Amino acid sequence: MTFEFTVQNVKCSGCASAIQTGLRQEARVRDVAVDVPSGRVTVETEGDNRAELSAALKTLGYPEKV
Repeated sequence: MTFEFTVQNVKCSGCASAIQTGLRQEARVRDVAVDVPSGRVTVETEGDNRAELSAALKTLGYPEKV
């Protein structure tokens, strides 16, 4: 499955790297892409774990925009 999140606090490539590294630690994550200007995070994963990914993003300091 592919999930797309629009998150806060993405300001640079370092932020993108932190998101990619953090989310890739989740067992079912296959790929993570971050678009810095828009704050869009696209995650390819096995199974429906959107809530877990959202929680992980928040823990990393990049909560979803409401």
